[in-house]
Amino acid sequence: MKLIDSHCHLHDSEFYDDETRERVYREAIHAGVAMICVGTDTRSSYEAVAFAELHHNVWAVVGIHPHEAATNQADDIRKLLSQKSDKVVGIGEIGLDYHYDHSPREVQLQRLREQLQLAVAFDLPVSFHVRDAFDDFWPVFDEFSGIRGVLHSFTDTQVNLDAGFARGLYMGINGISTFTKDAAQQTMYRYAPLERVLLETDAPYLTPIPFRGKVNVPAYVGKVAEFQARVRGISLDDIARITTANTRTLFGVHYARGTTSHHRISSFRKS
Repeated sequence: MKLIDSHCHLHDSEFYDDETRERVYREAIHAGVAMICVGTDTRSSYEAVAFAELHHNVWAVVGIHPHEAATNQADDIRKLLSQKSDKVVGIGEIGLDYHYDHSPREVQLQRLREQLQLAVAFDLPVSFHVRDAFDDFWPVFDEFSGIRGVLHSFTDTQVNLDAGFARGLYMGINGISTFTKDAAQQTMYRYAPLERVLLETDAPYLTPIPFRGKVNVPAYVGKVAEFQARVRGISLDDIARITTANTRTLFGVHYARGTTSHHRISSFRKS
């Protein structure tokens, strides 16, 4: 494995049918890309774990996205975590989204607190989704001690990025970095300390150049890495080595040989 796609949704039946999912998985492994599949609600979180259990070099992060906060319960994520799959490596994607407000803000805040409590209780890192909401997010984050994680798909200000770095968080960089016209974002993506950067796709969303217009897949994280190497003027090997080490450090993932795992999942079930 050369790279890790630290945030994708390959597992999600809303986006990929079974045949496509297996083909895309094989293409990623052939390209040297491992992947972390991230849930957004109860259903997709269970799917993420089930997919990870059946495949080498795939891990799961489980949680309730702020869009889904009003229709999903944190207790369901607690039940999933209590099954103690060794493929579950984090909580996410969780946070606040005031851009769309698909769930009432007070409910988003409640779910965020509940899931940060789970992160503390199960000692797991967190993948954060925060959009137009950092003024409310930081006070909630600071209520908890020892939270570690990544600001997934970060597109906000340098001020909030620095606030995240000051709290020990990582920055998730994806295909947006290859096509954004925002000069401030271009500067952040070029100069963010590489030791605080994780690479991701957010597949099926945010497809990088030169594949804009196509469905995103984990293998395309290589294009994000190539872009970072080019704008920073360093080797692709260095980008891969450093960002992969960061992902492994945060999520505690370890590579396995082969392409199909032999986990027994008869005890894994949706409660």
